Amino acid sequence: MLQQKIPATVITGFLGAGKTTIIRNMLMNAGGKKIALIINEFGDLGVDGDVLKGCGADNCTEDDIIELTNGCICCTVADDFVPTMLKLLERDVKPDHIVIETSGLALPQPLVAAFNWPDIRTRVTVDGVVTVVDSAAVAAGRFADDHDAVAAQRAEDDNLDHESPIEELFEDQLTCADLIVLNKTDLLDAAGIAAVRAEVTGRTSRKPSMIEAKNGEVPSLVLLGIGASTEDDIENRKSHHELEHEALHASGEDHDHHHDHDEFESFVLKLGAIKDASDFIERLKPVIEKHDILRLKGFIDVPGKPMRLVIQAVGTRIDTYFDRPWTSSEKRETRIVVIGLHEWDFGAVVEDVQAAAG
Repeated sequence: MLQQKIPATVITGFLGAGKTTIIRNMLMNAGGKKIALIINEFGDLGVDGDVLKGCGADNCTEDDIIELTNGCICCTVADDFVPTMLKLLERDVKPDHIVIETSGLALPQPLVAAFNWPDIRTRVTVDGVVTVVDSAAVAAGRFADDHDAVAAQRAEDDNLDHESPIEELFEDQLTCADLIVLNKTDLLDAAGIAAVRAEVTGRTSRKPSMIEAKNGEVPSLVLLGIGASTEDDIENRKSHHELEHEALHASGEDHDHHHDHDEFESFVLKLGAIKDASDFIERLKPVIEKHDILRLKGFIDVPGKPMRLVIQAVGTRIDTYFDRPWTSSEKRETRIVVIGLHEWDFGAVVEDVQAAAG
């Protein structure tokens, strides 16, 4: 009898789309399935892994959560992801399902292709790629250049390559999807949601299923059990980089073109206790806008509170909630990872965040 393959779900999406929230909700409603998580983050502070470890789901213990911190998972497939998968598959108690949360800056295509490695292909299949979209960010135009200005430029130069790193990445994540989750639709009206649907649909020639979600609430039955066997269809989901490389090769040119994160930078900022968290959040908003910070997330130490305060910011939208008590083995401190474009003035960003903290 052939051994049944373990299904794996890849959850991708740009920074702050709500991937971790969706996974947290999924774990709490997985119907008893034993879930193994592989988490990859951009930045040195493992916020997502720490948040998920604190959810207390019996079907996914701390031992079932594996964090990859040596860089973007799509760039370290051979060095990190494949060995991690093989170790997971050698466990005496196998998971019922594997869920992989990619970095918000990762291309899903190289990761899906890795499931065709001989030692993995016979034992695991990609049940589906779920791409999470921040609907409010799309509505605000954060994934698009000024299209009127671009159209004017293109009228003068048909060969203009106007794709920004963010825009390309957004489209690549959509192109690889089996299911697109339009998250945070509660922040938009009906017309706004319709506009986002049209924008997302126009970004990929493939037409994957698309659903709407509020607060990352997606039924586990929808996320798990897609049955796509995506690794068999990877040739139809090529990224911008792959298509560009093929075009250059066909024209007789060639180059070493790879997915590059040099456009983005991150750093971890450690602060003292924040006496007035609400005031800190209000002071952060103009700092985020001034420096065009893409993502800010971490934990705040609020004096007199036994629980740590999680902070998650996408643009100037900032959410906070207390997730679990501080433990006796961890140091109480405010730790925040900040992610932005590489052109920023690092010293000025640090200074302004520190000033916001008082």
